Amino acid sequence: MSERFDQIVAIMARLRGEGGCPWDRKQTRESLKPYLIEEAYEVLETIEAQDDPKLKEELGDVLLQVLFHAQIGREHRTFTIEDVLETLADKLIRRHPHVFGEAKVDGADEVVHRWEEIKRQEKSDQSGNGDAGSALDGVPKSLPTLLRAYQLQVRAARVGFDWPQDEAGYAQVVGKVHEELREVEEARADAAQDATEAARRRLQDEVGDVLFALVNLARLVKVNPEEALRGSANRFAARFTHMEQAAKARGRSLSDMTLAEMDRLWDEAKTAEGNKAQP
Repeated sequence: MSERFDQIVAIMARLRGEGGCPWDRKQTRESLKPYLIEEAYEVLETIEAQDDPKLKEELGDVLLQVLFHAQIGREHRTFTIEDVLETLADKLIRRHPHVFGEAKVDGADEVVHRWEEIKRQEKSDQSGNGDAGSALDGVPKSLPTLLRAYQLQVRAARVGFDWPQDEAGYAQVVGKVHEELREVEEARADAAQDATEAARRRLQDEVGDVLFALVNLARLVKVNPEEALRGSANRFAARFTHMEQAAKARGRSLSDMTLAEMDRLWDEAKTAEGNKAQP
């Protein structure tokens, strides 16, 4: 395995070196950012498709991005792939004292709690003044917004800022969703009477609060909202494509159909989807 890893590191260096690939030589950290995001999402797609051969390929593409950045670091004399691996190994050992030390934990939840405690201690040590920073530190602003909202709520919950984890708490979260919806209606009514930018911004803020409350609801019932919405979007795309194909088979296009006709095709698509799901 070490030989294979050394080989791919050497290939990356050659691609970036004199006589290498013009495209690879041209890349910078900034130019590579969208590729890392794209490759990560392609991994998610293959996981959801349960396509292991494709997953193997896509994980390789993610690793390529890591090697790319490490090679740029070597060229800039800031860090190497060996430094990346050493830092990762040190972190894994340091944050798993129940595996590599004498600490004891009772289940996965306590592991997460200990992990966060260790991170806060590390930040405190690094600051030099005992400041561990915010509990929300480490949630990138560049995350997809729905996922970022979820992670912010998770971090806040880890320090106790959360709804009760029982039926009463569930009722409170549902009540909060309804409260935010009422505020959207109020803001919408105001915006209809007031064409100012401030009124539009208030409506936008209230819609955002509804989405944030729904993320809380998803988290409380232990559903990842990013994955849930991705699934809904995928189902919508599949059903809509089915509608287009069904309309075409009838010599029609969706734009020529009434809403009632399209609703019938939508129901057909849902039925077909259900039939495919049957074993």
